[in-house]
Amino acid sequence: MSIYDQYETVIGLEIHLQLSTQSKAFCGDDVTFGGEPNTHVSAISLGHPGTLPKLNKKQVEYAVRLGLALDSKINLRNCFDRKNYFYLDLPKGYQITQDKYPVTVGGGLEIRVDGEKKYIRLHHIHMEEDAGKSIHDVDPAHSLIDLNRAGTPLLEIVTEPDLRSGEEVDAFMTAMRQLARYLDISDGNMQEGSMRCDVNVSVMKKGETKYGERCEVKNVNSMKFARQAIAYETKRQIDLIESGGEVTRTTLNFNPVTGVTTPMRDKESAHDYRYFPDPDLPPVVLTEKEVTAIKAALPPLPNELFQKFTTEFALPEYDAALLTTEKDTALFFIDLAGKTPHFKAAANLIINRISPYLSEKNIALKDFSVPTNQLADFIQLIADGKVTASIAYQRLFPELVKNPGKSPLDLATSLNLIQSDDEDFLEKIIEDILAKNPDKVKAYQNGKKGLIGFFMGQVMRESKGKAEPKATNALILKKLIC
Repeated sequence: MSIYDQYETVIGLEIHLQLSTQSKAFCGDDVTFGGEPNTHVSAISLGHPGTLPKLNKKQVEYAVRLGLALDSKINLRNCFDRKNYFYLDLPKGYQITQDKYPVTVGGGLEIRVDGEKKYIRLHHIHMEEDAGKSIHDVDPAHSLIDLNRAGTPLLEIVTEPDLRSGEEVDAFMTAMRQLARYLDISDGNMQEGSMRCDVNVSVMKKGETKYGERCEVKNVNSMKFARQAIAYETKRQIDLIESGGEVTRTTLNFNPVTGVTTPMRDKESAHDYRYFPDPDLPPVVLTEKEVTAIKAALPPLPNELFQKFTTEFALPEYDAALLTTEKDTALFFIDLAGKTPHFKAAANLIINRISPYLSEKNIALKDFSVPTNQLADFIQLIADGKVTASIAYQRLFPELVKNPGKSPLDLATSLNLIQSDDEDFLEKIIEDILAKNPDKVKAYQNGKKGLIGFFMGQVMRESKGKAEPKATNALILKKLIC
C-alpha cells in the first residue's frame, strides 16, 4: 500500500450560483451575459457615494425555491451584511451578503457515483452579490476591469465536508446545476461563470475522525479543473505531511495549464472581513403563506422523476439518468409515455434518435416538429411488426421529421416500408435463395442450425426489409425441412 492509500481526502464546497434574473441584486442594471465591458453598469453598481441599494425580489424567491427543493429550513427573517475587503473589481469596497442569518439552513442533495447513492449535507445557502471581473491576459502591462458582472445576484451554497473525491465533487456539481435548471433559477453555465466553486481540501489518515487543516482553491470554473485541482492538492498535502511539514490554511489559485495550485494569500477569518449589518437594507420578512405558495409552484424535481421512471415506467437506471438530465427531455418523455404503453421503446427513441438529431441540427426540443401522438404511432408500427426497428429509424424517421403532418403509417406505406407476411410473396423469395445456396441448405440439414440467420438475412435483403420476421422464419424452416 502506498502512502497515498493511507489517507482520506475531505472536501467541502462553496458554490456560487449566478441567478437568471433580469436585473442585478440591488439595482436595475441589465445582467445579460456578453455585453461590451462596463456597459451594464450604473451609479449604484459602480458604488458611487450617496447611492442606495434596493433588493431584487426575484433573488429572494429563487433562494427560497432552491432551499425548498433541497429540503432546507427557510429562515423567514433575512438580514443583509457588508463583507469588507479591497479588490479592484469590487467597486464599493465591500460586498453585500448574509453572514449570521442566511436564507436557508441544512438540507442536502443525493448524488450517484459508480452506481452508489450518497447524501451530501448542506450547511446553508445565503444571498449575495457578485464582484466584477479582473482580466489579466489582454494587456501585458496592466490588469483590466470589467464591472458588468458586479452586483449580479448570487446564491452561495455551502456544503458540509461530506465529499471524498473529485468524482463526488463532479457528481454534486452536476446534480446542483441540473436542479438549478429544473427550477429555472440559473443556467448553471460554468463556461460563462454562472456557476463556480471554491473547493476546500484537507487530508487525514484513514480511520481518524479529526479533519486536517484545509486549503481553499478559489474560483474553479469547470468540473475537469475541479478534479485536477483536488488530485494535485491531495498529493501536495500528503507529501508535505509525510516529509514532516504542516499544512497551513491558505487560499490557493489553480492553474489549469500547469495543473498546479499556488498560494494567493493566507486564508481570512470572519473578523478580517469586518462583517456588520448593512444600514441601507432593512430585514426582509417572509410569511409562511409566501413560502407555501413558492413550494406549491415547484416543478417535478430530477430525483423524483428518476424514481418515477425506474419504478412506474420500469426503465433501466441508465435510461432514467439520461432522460432526467434536462427538464424538457423528462417532460417530453412523460408526455410520450402517456400515449404509448411501450415505455422502453419511447425511451430508446428519445435517447437514440431524437436527441442526436436535435444535437446535430442544433435545435431545441421545444422546436422539434413531430408531435408526441405521431411518435406514439411510429412506435406502434414497430411493435406491431409492420416496420422493422432499423428501417423505421433509418428511413421512416427522417421522412416523419420532414412531414410531421402525415401519419407514420401513411408515410411507411408510400415509401413501401410495410413488412409483408404474404406467404406467396415470401415463398418465391425464399425458394430463390435456397436454390442459389444448395451447399448451405445441405449444411443446415446436417446440423449447422446457425445458418438460419444467414437465410433470414438474405430474405431481408431481397425483400428490402419488407419480410415480416416471424412469418419469414417459419416459412424458411418449413422449406428447409422439406
